[in-house]
Amino acid sequence: MAGYISTIILVSGPGSLSVWKLINDAGLMVKMIMVLLMFFSVLSWAIILWKFFQLRRARRASEKFIDRFWKADSLDKAFQETGKFQESPLARVFLAGYQELNRVRERRKQLEETDPEFKFPVRRELIGVENVQRAMNQETSKEMIRLGRFLSFLATCGSTAPFIGLFGTVWGIMNSFRRLAILQSAGLAVVAPGISEALVATAAGLFAAIPAVIFYNFYLSQLRYLESELENFCSEFINIIERHYLKKLKLKMEGIDAEPELR
Repeated sequence: MAGYISTIILVSGPGSLSVWKLINDAGLMVKMIMVLLMFFSVLSWAIILWKFFQLRRARRASEKFIDRFWKADSLDKAFQETGKFQESPLARVFLAGYQELNRVRERRKQLEETDPEFKFPVRRELIGVENVQRAMNQETSKEMIRLGRFLSFLATCGSTAPFIGLFGTVWGIMNSFRRLAILQSAGLAVVAPGISEALVATAAGLFAAIPAVIFYNFYLSQLRYLESELENFCSEFINIIERHYLKKLKLKMEGIDAEPELR
C-alpha cells in the first residue's frame, strides 16, 4: 500500500511530465508539426460528424421514399411525393429517370402527331428506355460523388498523419542528441525530456490518424451499400418501364388505344 501511494506521488509530483508541458518545452519545428496535426484532427472530426448526420438523413429519407414509391399506384403519384424527400438519393435518381421518361413520351407524341402513318415503334421505345437508364446512371454517379465528398481527406489524414508525427519525433530526438553532445554527459536524465517531447508528436499523429481511418472505412462501406441500393432501384425502374411498353404493344395489337399504368 505504501509503495502504491509513493508511486502516485511520484507521478503526480511537480517533477512529473504532463502533455502540455512537453508541448510547451518542445522546439519550434515540433510545435509547428503539432499545430498541423491538431488542424488535421479538428478537420477530420468535423468531416466525421458532418458525414454521420448527412448519411443518416440520406438513409432515413431513402427508406421513407422507397416505402411511398411501392405504395403509389403510378409513377405520376410517386413523382408527386419526391418533393418530401430532398435528402434521399433514391428520390433524386427516380426524378432523373422520370423526367427523361417524360421527354421520351413527348418525342413519341410529336411523332404520332406529325406522321399519320406512325406506328408503335418498339425499337425506338427501347432506345428511349436506354436514355432513361443512362440518365439514372448519371444521377447515381452524381449522388455518390456528393455523398462521398471530403472522404478522401480522411484517407489522406489516416495515411500521412503518422508520418508527419514521426518526422516530428525524429527531429526532436536529433535535438536531444545534439543537447547531449553539447553537455558532454550521458544519462537518462539528460536525454529523457527531449525524447519525451519528441514522442508526443508521434502520439499526436496517431491520435489524428486512427479515427480518420476507422470512420473512412465505415463510411466507405455505407456508400457501397447505398450504391448497391441505387443500382437495384434503377433496375426495378427500368423493368417497370419495359413491362409498360409490352402492355402497350399488346393493347396496340388488340386495337385498343389506351395508355396502361406505369406499374
